[in-house]
Amino acid sequence: MPKVKMTLQEQLHTRKLKKPPKLIYCILGYVWKLLYFKKLGVHTQIKIDPRKEKGPYIVVSNHASRLDYIYTGAVLLPDTLSYVAGYNEFFRSHLAGIFRLLQIIPKKNFTPDIYTIKEIARILRSGGRVILFPEGMSSIGGGNQPSAIGSGKMLKHFGVPVYITKISGGYLTSTKYCLDERPGEVHVVVDKLFTPEQLKQMSAEEIQHALDVAIQNDDYEWNKTAKIAYDGKGRIAQQMHTLLYRCPRCKTEFSMRGEGETIRCLACGNGARVNADYSFTPLDETCVLPETPKAWFDEERKHVYRALKDPAFVLTERVRLGMLPKYAPLKNLATSEMVGQGEIRLDHTGFTFTGTRNSEAFSFHIEPKLLPTYGMCTDVSRVYTFYEGEFYEFYPETECIAKWLLATEELHRMHGGEWKNFPWADTYA
Repeated sequence: MPKVKMTLQEQLHTRKLKKPPKLIYCILGYVWKLLYFKKLGVHTQIKIDPRKEKGPYIVVSNHASRLDYIYTGAVLLPDTLSYVAGYNEFFRSHLAGIFRLLQIIPKKNFTPDIYTIKEIARILRSGGRVILFPEGMSSIGGGNQPSAIGSGKMLKHFGVPVYITKISGGYLTSTKYCLDERPGEVHVVVDKLFTPEQLKQMSAEEIQHALDVAIQNDDYEWNKTAKIAYDGKGRIAQQMHTLLYRCPRCKTEFSMRGEGETIRCLACGNGARVNADYSFTPLDETCVLPETPKAWFDEERKHVYRALKDPAFVLTERVRLGMLPKYAPLKNLATSEMVGQGEIRLDHTGFTFTGTRNSEAFSFHIEPKLLPTYGMCTDVSRVYTFYEGEFYEFYPETECIAKWLLATEELHRMHGGEWKNFPWADTYA
């Protein structure tokens, strides 16, 4: 009887992970450090050094950008770290090989994943060190999101020393709205967050709150004092409208256009020149602008929350549907393969897809309290979620993703979801 070929997913979940191979890890780490630290202006400060630990430890970090593996791992060389990374990234050909080689731990973001917990436990029991980004996804708007559900419970369960790397300037170097690298400066501070004794004494909720306080970051606010210039190569506002979609003056949605160094409302002319430090210079004296891009994004969240008070609130969008391949990794930097099309709908009953998959009728529905947010593989052009363990990515016809993200998060919270906003957030004022 011929041997049945294992799918990529089966291969991934049958692996028993080990500590990264030290020689290969260190060679790659020092090469990345050589290539990027000077180029991106990385400055480090180690207050308490985890490399002095005799046994296992965990590192947590705010998730500033897709380059965070450089700002964290390279700082702590020659210690090797077992990274936790998005499950779907293991299906991309340019990442799959190196992820497997370095024993990266896969995690299905924003959904329970027992395999991840088991493999973290395996690494720690062997004396390894694990690094994870509790937000589950790199920063969308320049600041951090609350830690994923259960982060405090997980740290308490493992009970090993916990260190933190705090990254400032990482988002400004590599934003979510434009994939260009913009060299300036990145500041990384390493410190101790919890001792095993503290973890024993604290409740999971107290640990979760302390974690959120520790990783709190707003790169735009930070740079109001740091005043660092970032080299946007004349494109610092390019695609900024995919996040800042609502005009602060005329209130029109999806009228903003970010091109070159300028963001402007096509409906009323309101706008600004975006400077090298990401500050705004109004196009004229009549322009109405929030203080920073992050403040602008936060105002959009407030507006969405108010709109959700209407029981008839609804968003709909035509999309193409992507899924992960079964046997061969994705090529050409793709994040999924097209398998269908249809419509997504978001209202007070939850998220619904109705359309086709592999030329057959297909639909699914997720209640609001079960969908805290979406994942984003690259920029703000598309999102993904998991349903019954399967990865689904949605490619909309319009640049609407930022509003869908905000509405989904606030619907989750409004309908009793566990993933709450920061206690200090003023969204609901």
